[in-house]
Amino acid sequence: MQNNRVCVFAGSNPGAGCEYTDAASALGRELARRGLGLVFGGGRTGLMGAAADAVLAQGGEAIGIIPAFLMKQGGEIAHDQLTELHVVGSMHERKALMYELSTCFIALPGGIGTFEEILEVLTWRQLGLHDKPCAVLNVNGYFDQFLDFLDHAVAERFLQPEQRNRLSAEATPESILNSMDIQNISFNNN
Repeated sequence: MQNNRVCVFAGSNPGAGCEYTDAASALGRELARRGLGLVFGGGRTGLMGAAADAVLAQGGEAIGIIPAFLMKQGGEIAHDQLTELHVVGSMHERKALMYELSTCFIALPGGIGTFEEILEVLTWRQLGLHDKPCAVLNVNGYFDQFLDFLDHAVAERFLQPEQRNRLSAEATPESILNSMDIQNISFNNN
């Protein structure tokens, strides 16, 4: 079993520019280079698929988790080349298994689902349910306004500074993985 796995939340769309797909692929290659497994939403399209394809091309581990209803609707076509693909009954089960299998969390650019996923694991961390690192890969400044909004929540005293500081942001896969110090995190699920 892999000691350290990184859960990557990402869009099922490629985004407006090639820099997003390039960053997802670069993150996947860097995960494999470091011997880190990938846990993700299980889709083969968009940034999810790009990250998984890059991990697999380097001989790394890629574990997908997808709800059965998304497979039936065709909204997220499951990646069929993964190390493991778990088909679960609901979005809640998907996120719970992603959490259980992961040492830390990184959000790539994405939409509402990606924002919801990173905010949920941050909420769990704030509540003391885990102490796993959480970060955003801020490709081309994609998360700048999101990070500014969190700073605004601190300024308006709805968010404590120490809670805000639990979300790191870096512009490259190398810098984000270095900042998270993943190799020194014990695989301990609370």
